[in-house]
Amino acid sequence: MFEKLFSAFKKKPVNIGVEHGKWGEDIAAKYIFRKGWKILERNSRPCSRDRRLEIDIVAYDEKTDTIIFVEVKQHKSHSEYERRLRSINSKKKRNMRIACRSWIRSHKWQSGFRFDVIEIFGTPEESNFELDHIERVNIFVPADKFVRWT
Repeated sequence: MFEKLFSAFKKKPVNIGVEHGKWGEDIAAKYIFRKGWKILERNSRPCSRDRRLEIDIVAYDEKTDTIIFVEVKQHKSHSEYERRLRSINSKKKRNMRIACRSWIRSHKWQSGFRFDVIEIFGTPEESNFELDHIERVNIFVPADKFVRWT
């Protein structure tokens, strides 16, 4: 009887993927700080209509007056045979476009912006990790793509 009563108070199992992802984001945030960028937000959810859309890190580079939206990807290991950005598929790009545009609109940002990806290869249990910073990833569709010329 007591077992059923106290089962509600048991700790939830740790989600390893979430734990490793947070570790990867912490590594990326330290890297960004060392580059001299200011971190404006972490785990930003700018879309009120869809709370699942998230920007891992929103940073500001004062030298270029640019907002940098950073997607952090943590992978257990690095393989020479896999391509870079292996986990940024078309659905992820679409979601990131929506989230970034929503952030720009809600903050009334009128200067430059770009999208970067930081891939972390390793796990918190290991002492070594590899960081790959890919700048200016093209996820934004040119504005004139949807213009209908009549």
